[in-house]
Amino acid sequence: MKTTAYNPSPLEVDFANSLVILQKEIEKHLQDNKIVNIEPNLTRDNPMIKFNLVDKDGDPHEIVVRIVQIPDKF
Repeated sequence: MKTTAYNPSPLEVDFANSLVILQKEIEKHLQDNKIVNIEPNLTRDNPMIKFNLVDKDGDPHEIVVRIVQIPDKF
């Protein structure tokens, strides 16, 4: 399937959505950290998800993931 739109592309949005859906599964792999909130922004050119975490000491942390699809090379 050729990508006709990249701002954002359907694949970028689907991939970002999958990270939101897999929140509990991702959390299992974060040693001594718990995901307390997710802020997805799926409408921007490169969809972004901000994960708010709290570690075992109660300290807050933020991780931002941006999804960027490289243009197709056909």
